[in-house]
Amino acid sequence: MSSTDSFIDEVTEEVRRDRLYALFRRWAWLVALLVVGIVGGAAWLEYSRAQERAAAEAFGDALIAALDTADPEARVAALEAVPAGSPEARILVALIAAGEVAQGGAEASAAAAALRAAAEAPDLPRRYRDLATLKAEMLAPSEPAAARLILGALAEPGAPYAALAEEQLALVDIRSGDLEAGLDRLRALERSAAATPGLQQRASQLIVALEAGSTLVDTAPVPEPAPAEEAPAEEAAPPEAAPEAVAPAEGAPGDGDAAADAPVEQQ
Repeated sequence: MSSTDSFIDEVTEEVRRDRLYALFRRWAWLVALLVVGIVGGAAWLEYSRAQERAAAEAFGDALIAALDTADPEARVAALEAVPAGSPEARILVALIAAGEVAQGGAEASAAAAALRAAAEAPDLPRRYRDLATLKAEMLAPSEPAAARLILGALAEPGAPYAALAEEQLALVDIRSGDLEAGLDRLRALERSAAATPGLQQRASQLIVALEAGSTLVDTAPVPEPAPAEEAPAEEAAPPEAAPEAVAPAEGAPGDGDAAADAPVEQQ
């Protein structure tokens, strides 16, 4: 019985080994393909990460170099020349460039237009789009009706910058002459849990100032007159006019004194 059992076991083991070899020969190519695919995918993923890291480093270096420029106009020009591949990079450059521009004026309008164009990029996260749109409205506000529609969408509950958009809506109401509506918005903003302490303090100060009778003043820089406009004023005053205007003030004799001295000279 032991010899028979041993023979059966050996035959069974050989049959199993033959089946395993046949299975391996049948599916060996699939196993090799899976191994190659895993190794190739890992290599491609590492290469993609390296490329993204290199692009991010180049973008950061160019951005720092542009910000190190001393002249403001040259700094804005350098920021506009920074290569930005992704929509997030483009809107970041537009936001930094807009921060270099004062509110009001042609430069502010150009910066606001660049922000609005960057905000229209597809697949852009909402936080970037809302921030660019809000900054554009702060730099160069739209017409009151359009501004209310834009800021109203930004001030929806749950929006990332709802409190700041609500503040801008209050300013739009005040500039439009609806003081009570603006004050109501500011009072609600003062009590809002979504507003930061600095924003609440700003709203409180604005409420006190408006209730005291103050008015909003445009703080945009006033453009200096062109040199061509000053030239006619300088030409209108000839050089000989200055001494004639100054002579009487220095105590020179008038017509009456000259008439009194004439007889003395004749004697």
